[in-house]
Amino acid sequence: MMKEAIDLLVKILTNILTALYQPCGFSLLLSFLAMFFYLYTYESAAAGKGWKSAVATWYKEFKGSVFFRKLFLLAFVTGLILFKTLLNRNLWMNPLSDIMGGWGIWETVNGEQKLTTECIENVIMMMMPFSTVVMWTFQEKTGNNWKKILWQSGKIAFIFSVSIEMLQLLLRLGTFQLSDIFYNTVGGVFGGLMYCAVMKTRKHL
Repeated sequence: MMKEAIDLLVKILTNILTALYQPCGFSLLLSFLAMFFYLYTYESAAAGKGWKSAVATWYKEFKGSVFFRKLFLLAFVTGLILFKTLLNRNLWMNPLSDIMGGWGIWETVNGEQKLTTECIENVIMMMMPFSTVVMWTFQEKTGNNWKKILWQSGKIAFIFSVSIEMLQLLLRLGTFQLSDIFYNTVGGVFGGLMYCAVMKTRKHL
């Protein structure tokens, strides 16, 4: 019994780490370019002076601005989510073929039980870190009230998840699934809880 539990845990960790490892390069590039766009929008004084000046300005902002580094991390996490949910998906003939989706870690494929960690990935790998980073990046607006933080993190995760599912439906990239919306929202609330716990711990240090 113990060996089976350990094997199951290893498979789950392997699937999660693989899903996290694959889009890392793309997400780093996307976040790097996204912050160039941010600089061009809000720090346009150095725009049009060549790529060396642009890179120097980017490095200066990254080194000197905490908010800039927070935005970079937020762009990186967002890139991970977009890669997994939209950018690395095959076209589906019928995106409404599985509206309810999967609600457990086992699914039946051709009459056989197959391990799937999609629900765990939706909670732990996707919306949990996303909502945590969002709360941390805009902490001046979210405040310190834990009820407000949980409400905001859950709401943001829900809206983001519905947006992704609608894009999957319209672009035929994957399938529209209610289970994804549910687990993503739960992950968002857990992310808010983690943010509250970290902030409370920092106050006592």
